Amino acid sequence: MEERDIQVRGYTLRLPLDVLLVASANPEDYTNRGRIITPLKDRFGAEVRTHYPLELADEVALVEQEAVLAADVPAHLLEVIARFTRALRESSAVDQGSGVSARFAVAAAETVAAAALRRAAITGEERPVARPVDLESVPAVLRGKLEFASGEEGRESEHLEHLLRRATADTARARLRGLDLNPLAEAVSAAPVRTGERVPAVEVVAALPVVDVLTEVGKRLDAAGTEDPGPMASAAELALELLFLTRRLAKDESDDGDTVSYG
Repeated sequence: MEERDIQVRGYTLRLPLDVLLVASANPEDYTNRGRIITPLKDRFGAEVRTHYPLELADEVALVEQEAVLAADVPAHLLEVIARFTRALRESSAVDQGSGVSARFAVAAAETVAAAALRRAAITGEERPVARPVDLESVPAVLRGKLEFASGEEGRESEHLEHLLRRATADTARARLRGLDLNPLAEAVSAAPVRTGERVPAVEVVAALPVVDVLTEVGKRLDAAGTEDPGPMASAAELALELLFLTRRLAKDESDDGDTVSYG
């Protein structure tokens, strides 16, 4: 290879360019290795270093590149998924020997898109756009893709839901940093807002109070400049979820499964 001279079944190939070698390895729980097998690595005669995406933006870009989405998934929800995946890689409750691959984030994005598509079929929306309510499907669907540490039996869902809430809050704080959401909290306290998988985006938007901060929320979350209510409903839900997670609003589930946010 150093001479760039390779023979394949008697045919000699001359390679004028440098050669890039790519090898794969089975997960640790399949082969008890978790790395490229020694005979293959010896033939490379090189040190092979691998890692997950180092930056949050790289994780999001990977999901955007690889996921096949059945509905529009706004950038802020992809960021939630990326943060959630990275939090799982740092969690002591998850068996890090098995790891949390980039495929987990891709599958999570596709799950959220599928939930949005299902909701659109139920509500009759023409264009399905994912909203924070669709994130709730991720722990139940992808729980089987993770290996948990011993002693965590029975608490798997609790860990997943906690880390997903934290990822949602961190994303909302980062995206809405500097905005005063108190007027929104006060308005919702006076007139509760109903959301949920059975509430179409147009009804969510119609129920929102008229406060200036919501306009800025829409701009921050790429929901401005469109007549489609989906992006604005998604943006408003994220702001309401932040208010709930920071204990400035409360919320309850109604008998029909909808979520009511109130003061």
